[in-house]
Amino acid sequence: MRLDVKRIINTPGDGIDLNEELDLSDVDFGGVRPAVRPVSVVGAVRNIAGMLQLNADVDTMLSCVCDRCGTAFEKPFHVSLERMLANELEDEENDEILLLDDGAFDLDELVREAFILNMDTKTLCREDCKGLCPGCGANLNFEECRCKKEIDPRWAALQKLL
Repeated sequence: MRLDVKRIINTPGDGIDLNEELDLSDVDFGGVRPAVRPVSVVGAVRNIAGMLQLNADVDTMLSCVCDRCGTAFEKPFHVSLERMLANELEDEENDEILLLDDGAFDLDELVREAFILNMDTKTLCREDCKGLCPGCGANLNFEECRCKKEIDPRWAALQKLL
């Protein structure tokens, strides 16, 4: 969705409210498409003393698979967007300022970029997830390992003493 902000560029104190739902189910992140529900974008673009400021909250529920134990779970996802908007840049290196194209910008692309950049690189069902045993495959969160503990042959003589 292209958001046209021309009408508020020269009107300090004016603004445009945002309340959109986007479909990001096509975003592939590591072979998984976690955004199975619509992504809610709520916020506003305000002209504050002649500067356009975008503030928005991006929320959805992600469908995930734990990287340690393989359990499927859902997890809330939240990103806060804060950007300054300008018709032209004075400093080409500034990533915080979003350049307008004929008084408008692509809200979908901005949200998509923020969504991807803020995804976790490792997804865990819970912070203390113990994962799976590499030997027997037991989910260590719910059961004990069934592997027979092998003793290093170099220490076998000491084991006999115990």
